[in-house]
Amino acid sequence: MPSDDDLLREFGDRLRTARRQAGLSQEALAHEAGLHRTYIGSVERGERNIALLNILTLATVLGTDAGTLLTDLRRPPHL
Repeated sequence: MPSDDDLLREFGDRLRTARRQAGLSQEALAHEAGLHRTYIGSVERGERNIALLNILTLATVLGTDAGTLLTDLRRPPHL
């Protein structure tokens, strides 16, 4: 199973890809989403555990479904 760090980096890679496909800079995406540019950068680098509401906001700004950013990312439960 991938580590938490692996999952965060994979999500960040997916966000970066979607942002680039939308033709947006980190600064433009951050502005449209009401977030700080450095926050977007840290998410894309896998340094932050992004909140659900921010995922939904970013997906909306990018014109995609949040599920596309999360498809097949799995984390085992901590027992």
